[in-house]
Amino acid sequence: MDWDALSDIRREIEAREARELSPFAARAADSVGRAVAESPDPVRTAFQRDRDRILHSKAFRRLKHKTQVFIDPAGDHYRTRLTHTLEVAQIARTIGRALRLNEDLIEAIALGHDLGHAPFGHAGESALDAAIRERADPEITGFRHFEQSLRIVETLEPMNLTDEVRRGIDGHSKGRNDLTAYDGEPMSTLEAAVVRISDRVAYLNHDIDDALRSGIIARIPPEFAALGDTHSARVKTMVYEVIRESRGTNAIRIRPEMLATLNALKEWLFTDVYHEYPVRFPDIRKAQAAVRELFLHFAEADTLPAGFTGVRGAVDYVAGMTDRFAMDQWCQLRVPSVWDIR
Repeated sequence: MDWDALSDIRREIEAREARELSPFAARAADSVGRAVAESPDPVRTAFQRDRDRILHSKAFRRLKHKTQVFIDPAGDHYRTRLTHTLEVAQIARTIGRALRLNEDLIEAIALGHDLGHAPFGHAGESALDAAIRERADPEITGFRHFEQSLRIVETLEPMNLTDEVRRGIDGHSKGRNDLTAYDGEPMSTLEAAVVRISDRVAYLNHDIDDALRSGIIARIPPEFAALGDTHSARVKTMVYEVIRESRGTNAIRIRPEMLATLNALKEWLFTDVYHEYPVRFPDIRKAQAAVRELFLHFAEADTLPAGFTGVRGAVDYVAGMTDRFAMDQWCQLRVPSVWDIR
C-alpha cells in the first residue's frame, strides 16, 4: 500500500487544528513527543494514535468488570469502572468542543485515566494500599490508582504515549480533596484540566444516580436543588458552568459559589454514600479482606505467575485483577477445592 499517499490526511487534520482550535489548545503537531521516537502515522495525529492504543489495550477491556462504587449489585444499570470512564470522556469532550480544545487529546487522557484501578473500586484501592503499608517493604510504600495507570501505559503494556497524554493521566486524580480555584490551571494542558474536572462532574452525578437506585439515599438534600432535579439536569448545570466561565481564557474555571456547592455535594456523598455503604452492605469488608489476603500471598516468594516478580509484581498482579478474577483467585487460595462453591 502507498502509505505516503495517505499521509496528506494527517497533515490536513493537523492544519485544521492549527486553523480552528483555540490559541490555548494543544496541537498534535506541536506535541512534546514520545520517549521513543516513532515515524508519524499516515492518517492519525499523535493524540489519535494514543487514544487508539489505550482503547485497544487489555487494561481498558478489564474495566468492564471492575467496580465503580457498588460491588456486584443486583441490577444491570449500575456503573462500572468502564462506564464511568466513558461518561468522563463524553463530558470532557463536550466541554472541549465548546472551548475549541483538542478533543483527541481529551479523549486519550479520559480513556486512560482509570486504567490502574484495583478490583472493587476505591474500597479495593484502600485495601491494597493498607496491605502494602502493613507489609512495610522498602520496594513500594503505597498504592494510588493514577500512579498505577501511568505504570500500565509505560511499563506493563508499554504504549509509548505522548508526553501530554501521560502527564494528563498522572495528574487527573483529586481523591477527597476539594476542587479549588487552581484546578483549572493547566498542569500540562487545558485538555488535562478539562478531564480532571470532568472526572468529578461524572462521579458526583452518576454516584448519586446509583445511590438512589440502591436505596442508600432517598433524596438529595434541598441545598443542592439549584443544580437540577434530574441526573441530566445536574450534569448540564455543571458542564455549562465550566464552559461559560472558561470561554476565551487560558484556564478551566468555575465561579466561587458553584465551587462551594460542588465541594459540599462531594462531602455529602462521602458522608452519606461512600462511608455509609460498608455499614449497610458489609460484604464490602469481605472484598477488602480478599484483596489484602491476595496481595500478602502473592508478595511471598515463588507465588506469582510468569511475568511478575517481587512485591512490585504482586501489586501489579492484584491491581490488574477484575472483581470476578480476584474472587476466583481468593477461592483457589482459601476454599477447599472439594467444596466447589464457585
